[in-house]
Amino acid sequence: MRAVLQRVKSSSVVVDGKIVGEIGPGLNMLLGIAADDTEADMDYIINKTINLRVFEDEEDRMNQSLLDVGGELLIVSQFTLYGDCRKGRRPSFTASGPVDAAKAKYARFCEKIKESAGVKIAFGEFGADMQVNIVGDGPVTLLLDSKKLF
Repeated sequence: MRAVLQRVKSSSVVVDGKIVGEIGPGLNMLLGIAADDTEADMDYIINKTINLRVFEDEEDRMNQSLLDVGGELLIVSQFTLYGDCRKGRRPSFTASGPVDAAKAKYARFCEKIKESAGVKIAFGEFGADMQVNIVGDGPVTLLLDSKKLF
């Protein structure tokens, strides 16, 4: 499982002209699901996301987590995070999970993070053509990989 986390002032997802998910200050997560992801991969990404110290404290040091600041979280499915561009000019997505399995894993991930996060969480719509609006803060952008490949 892979995630791109961006610290934001606000973020929203629009599908067919309607806002389906919207947050204020917090984190925007683009979430990629691989074919071999397990509950342990989900737990790793969830734990890292809610506990990473990426928000400033009173001394302007990144020393507070999403939980510490009561931030919000927007989660958007993003199969292209597993795009392999090493060969040719067209990305290969063979490492991405099959659609039905990935949809089920995304749903499970969303359930698990709602249970454990204790913050406001909004979601994109799996498989939809989404427009993601991000007002970045910092900018702060971090990459997570549950297999610890980077």
